Amino acid sequence: QVHFVESGGGWVQPGDSLRLSCVTSGFTSDHYAIAWFRQAPGAEREGVSCLSSERGITRYADSVKGRFTISRDSAKNTVYLQMNNLKPEDTAVYYCAADPKPLSCISGTYYYAVGFDHWGQGTQVTVSS
Repeated sequence: QVHFVESGGGWVQPGDSLRLSCVTSGFTSDHYAIAWFRQAPGAEREGVSCLSSERGITRYADSVKGRFTISRDSAKNTVYLQMNNLKPEDTAVYYCAADPKPLSCISGTYYYAVGFDHWGQGTQVTVSS
């Protein structure tokens, strides 16, 4: 059974850093797109970053490019999202999920979360002074 669990969120001040973790229990596919999403209060869910099994290609939303880094430790079955220079507009609940089609990451369509499954419960990130 596949089960994703996010952790690492918290309350931080602008300019601080956080590293989110997503433990991908039971996920053994060799072909995938694993992505981080976020949803702020009253806003639509949006894709933040994606990692493809195809050559490890990564994608980032323009709003986080240069500040966030996605990575995966296969030995630990964990996907990370390193978030630096956090801004108040980064405040949201962050989720991870997977799509068996790597192209959804490469093409950028991951942003809309179509085809993604195994959603975790999310982890709250609050950036405020």
